[in-house]
Formats: sequence, C-alpha cells, structure tokens
Amino acid sequence: MAKGARLLGQSTFSASLRHSAEIFPAIASLLDRFGQTPADIAQIHISIGPGSFTGLRIAVAAAKSMHLAGSAQIVTVDSLDTIAANLTDAATDSSIQDNRQDRLRPDRVATILDAKRGQFFVAVYERTSPDEQLRPQTEDPGYRIPAAPGGLWRKVLPDCLMNAGEFLDRFASESNPVAVLGDGLLHHRDSFKANGVRILDEACWSPHAVQVHRLGYQKAQAGRFADPLTLTPFYLRRPQVTLRKNATPTANSP
Repeated sequence: MAKGARLLGQSTFSASLRHSAEIFPAIASLLDRFGQTPADIAQIHISIGPGSFTGLRIAVAAAKSMHLAGSAQIVTVDSLDTIAANLTDAATDSSIQDNRQDRLRPDRVATILDAKRGQFFVAVYERTSPDEQLRPQTEDPGYRIPAAPGGLWRKVLPDCLMNAGEFLDRFASESNPVAVLGDGLLHHRDSFKANGVRILDEACWSPHAVQVHRLGYQKAQAGRFADPLTLTPFYLRRPQVTLRKNATPTANSP
C-alpha cells in the first residue's frame, strides 16, 4: 500500500500458491491498518508477467475487479524488471557469493524465473552510468530501473525463454561476468554455476511489492495506465493443458 511515491506497508502471503485465498484479505488488512476504505483506492499496480500462470491470472482478475468496483486505474510492470529492481539498494547490490570479489557490484545481471519443462524466463540488464541514462533500451516499459549508486539498469535482452545450457553458452564470460538472481535459482542453482557467472544472495531473488510500486509509480506519473477491457497476463508462452486419459475432445477442442 502506498501514498504517492512512498510505500506505507506491504503484506506477504503465508506460503506459495496462496494468492487466491489471501489477496483480498491482505488488501483489506492493509486498508484497515492505515484507516482507508476500498473507495480510497485510486490505482492498483501489478506485475503482469512472465511468471506463474495462476498467479498472473489472479493478479489481473483482482485488478479488473477493483477497477469495476471503484474505478481504480491499473498500472502493469514487467515481473523480471521488478526482480532487477531489488538491486536498487546498495546493501543488496553488493551481496555476491561464491567468489573472492564479494563486494563488487555487478555491471551485468540476469533475472531468472522457472518456466518449467526445463526452461526459464530470462532477461538481461547492463548497468549504465548517469551520463548514459538516455541510451535507448530494447523496449520502452514506461519506467527506468535504478541501479545503485546513481545509475540505471538498461535491459539488453528482452524477456525470453531458454534453458540453463543456452544461457551459459551465451552469457557466461570471465571477462564480462553476469550476476544472476531470481526464484528460478531456488531448485536449479547448480545448473547456473559456471565460470563467469556470479550467484547473488538469495535475499534478493524474490519480487517485492515495494519494487512493483517503485516502477509502477513512474509509469503512473507518465499517465501510462492499462486498458482494463483488453488487459491480459503476459505469459510469454501458452500454458500446458493435459487431458485426462478418459477425456474425449469436444467439437470446440483445439
């Protein structure tokens, strides 16, 4: 929950896959904590994907419901960008493990989420100095990702799907190392261990509401709101559907 640029408070789900059961109670609790009502909600900022199919659908459905109920404007931000934004804080930015250069801030980072089936959602960013801040990115998301101290993260590889081997072949470089972070490392950390790859501390792997707001507020200030009628999650790929063995496709089945 935020007021202007300032985050007032945030709530964390009790466990994974608890989105549908806890999202509206969490919103109600935050409103009550700060003496607000649903009618006071002017905007809702959400990460639009890529990521968990179920989580993204719930986020979009919640945003649309709040728009219909109270005309809240919707702001969307890229899920991989919100993880890169964790490196805004210098204390986190210097949390590098598994090599003797522990205190060096990375100049190139990759955010990684598990896409299942042996694949990962990946985006890569390079640190830019203040005098390079106006260099074009691969896309214009409507916000800039701050990088301590005083620079920006410039996206050089848009969100894509690849396996760990493909990532290492393309980005593992001792002369230009890449630091990696993201929940995709939770069960696959060893798959990304290689010369030229630095694994950041687990404390900065997960997306946080504060970063969704940090990026979303910039976009809202520019008046770049989502159309609630056409808003859909950014899946990056279609979800996998498995039919039961005794299921018979209908005439409308693909």
